[in-house]
Amino acid sequence: MRAWCTTSSVGSLGASRSTNPPCEPTSVTDMSKAYPSRATITEVGLRDGLQMESQFVPTEQKLKLLHALIEAGVRRFEATSFVSPRAVPQLADAADLMRQVGRSSDVTLAVLAPNAKGIARALEARADEVIVFISASETHNLKNLNRSRARSLDDMREAADMVRGTGVHLHAAIAVAYGCPFEGEVALEEIERLASAFAELGFDGITLGDTTGMATPRLVRQRVEMLQRKLPQLPVTLHFHNTRGIGLVNVMAGLECGVTSFESSLGGIGGCPFAPGATGNICTEDMVHLLAESGVETGIDLAALCDVARDLEQLLGRALPGQVMHAGPRLRRYAADEALCAAGS
Repeated sequence: MRAWCTTSSVGSLGASRSTNPPCEPTSVTDMSKAYPSRATITEVGLRDGLQMESQFVPTEQKLKLLHALIEAGVRRFEATSFVSPRAVPQLADAADLMRQVGRSSDVTLAVLAPNAKGIARALEARADEVIVFISASETHNLKNLNRSRARSLDDMREAADMVRGTGVHLHAAIAVAYGCPFEGEVALEEIERLASAFAELGFDGITLGDTTGMATPRLVRQRVEMLQRKLPQLPVTLHFHNTRGIGLVNVMAGLECGVTSFESSLGGIGGCPFAPGATGNICTEDMVHLLAESGVETGIDLAALCDVARDLEQLLGRALPGQVMHAGPRLRRYAADEALCAAGS
């Protein structure tokens, strides 16, 4: 473990998400007082990250990464996805991964499942949480799930029936929630309509997915405030991509609205294979560093997390977009006699 990557504040994190308080306006000079004291990070690199890789990552390597992340303090994961191996071959080992992973009562292993067949496999694999998803636009839903949104909503009802009473949490995700690469702007009313359907079906929470990095702070506040006002019983999780360089800015907008649940990917890897221009997710190490500097606890050891990110970089054989893993935290120090000195009179 490298000494320069200082450990962030460690706290005990539960698996459940709390409801979000209404977004209150704050002064520019004292914004930090508006931030929650603690936030939960769901690591999605094993699913959303690795699904974009051209080469299959062996199951034993995925397990090694997962266990190292647990050692670093990560307590929530999107561990894999029970989708068609033909559609996402990188996750064809979903059942094997779930069977071999070391279980712990304080670690939540969530899995994606797009239909009844996937949900049945997820329940058989003893997933802690099942995530079903739908797109905010019809075109993206057809590309991403090969079905209409009306049919996807029917699938949601079936999912609720299958999971209800099993003790497994049921979570919904809305893709392209801030804009669609095919249709453009997404109306706020569409987000409300879909979220209301999930609330009526008894879902435990909802994620707003920034599938191609089209979110802005203004759009984040609009959506979060609307959900807090109209569906306060439905906890909100935010999932951003850094496609246009403002992923962490959007995290801050969410924090200012009281959101305490975020998703990110180790090293900043990942994206959606069915959407043009979908570059990587926001980076877990970078977000942990930002939250620590903002006085928000995550329970994650930043130094250990950076080590795991560098291990992933070696495994994938290329430089990853994460920045803190390379630059170190804000107070990283250097020996003065090792630095170049300006020449001249």
